[in-house]
Amino acid sequence: MAGHSKWANIQHRKGRQDAVRSKLFSKFAKEITVAAKMGDPDPDKNPRLRLAVKEAKSNSCPKDVIDRAIKKAIGGDAENYDEIRYEGYGPNGVAVIVETMTDNKNRTASNVRSLFSKNGGNLGETGSVSFMFDRMGEIVYPASVGSEDAVMEAAIMAGAADVESSEDGHFIYCADTDLNDVSTALEEELGESESTKLVWRPQTTTELGLEDAQKLMKLIESLEDDDDVQRVTSNVEMSDEVMAQL
Repeated sequence: MAGHSKWANIQHRKGRQDAVRSKLFSKFAKEITVAAKMGDPDPDKNPRLRLAVKEAKSNSCPKDVIDRAIKKAIGGDAENYDEIRYEGYGPNGVAVIVETMTDNKNRTASNVRSLFSKNGGNLGETGSVSFMFDRMGEIVYPASVGSEDAVMEAAIMAGAADVESSEDGHFIYCADTDLNDVSTALEEELGESESTKLVWRPQTTTELGLEDAQKLMKLIESLEDDDDVQRVTSNVEMSDEVMAQL
């Protein structure tokens, strides 16, 4: 709890550095459409949709993109997407989880397998690495929202399981099924969060040197550039020196 993990640093930093904003917005729109189609189109009555909209807004996704995605689901002209998880290994045995939404399973499977192969990785079977992660809710607040003790107290009262605080911010974790309730309770105490989403949190991390770290980032960026890929997670850990050179 005392120090913030390099893994979370990388996840947070990567999310802020997405090169193509329009591609990122299209991924948010897809998640919003699927969530609205699966449940009530009113975010207040659909926890998954509410969280999808909140995450999109926290990344400056335009309101018209969000509204259009919901209307697409209501209108019944939205594509049917399958949510498929792929698991594999990157350089030096780093575990990688790839979450996708696709209307063509064969295309997506072929693309993901090819990207792993081209970038020094290996695609594994479902379950081959996910056992090394916990599926959890993650709520992020800036460091300025309060002291470590104050945020810890608020998180405990809200029903969170863990908090990691540093100069990068407060990362609050809870059971995946509690994310909506915990984030709502925290909003009342701390205000709007920077990010609220489901994540794969590694139980242990693998440390990489600069060369392997560069290969891994190339793999992750190649995967994230695919239209069917929603998010990519790894269990990498890097030293401050390596982070500074990436």
